[in-house]
Amino acid sequence: MNVIVVPDAAMIVIPLIEKNGHEYLSPSNFSRDNNMDICEGNFKFDKLINKYCSSELPSGIRGRLFLFSEVADRADAAIVLGKRPRHRERMYGALNDLILFGGNACNNAHSLEVKIVEDLNIPTLKLAFPTNQKELIGLIDKTNYFLRNLENIRGTVNEDNLSVDLAVKKEKIPIPDVKKLLDNLI
Repeated sequence: MNVIVVPDAAMIVIPLIEKNGHEYLSPSNFSRDNNMDICEGNFKFDKLINKYCSSELPSGIRGRLFLFSEVADRADAAIVLGKRPRHRERMYGALNDLILFGGNACNNAHSLEVKIVEDLNIPTLKLAFPTNQKELIGLIDKTNYFLRNLENIRGTVNEDNLSVDLAVKKEKIPIPDVKKLLDNLI
């Protein structure tokens, strides 16, 4: 099966796709047979832009979405890595961190890509960004399980409880409980 990864450069996941017998589709896989000249027009891209974007979309986002449009239609499954927590201790140096987990480049393009993946109605695995070695091993295990059982999976697998903005959902305290806590302080 053809699998796409968001962000595209998450190298921790890409070898697992191929190891499990699937093909990794990369928006940045240029070849001479596939001339990706945006000036020639591209029906899939034009349709994508009209559906998800305004006419004032910056050119950087347009370019990223054009590349993404080349693989979105051929994808059978997707793996989405959540956003990095703001305050985290790096497990590795900055370069290794970037190589392992990729950068989401532009947040707006990244969010649009995630929305497009959701609308494709393909099996999707959403993973929280790992912040320690145990979570990193869990990410690898979840990815392998997803890829080995891909034919039986329908919809989105979101065991890490990621919110719409791909951050781990935080438990909220109900308002009556907050009032009780404040009343007890007085």
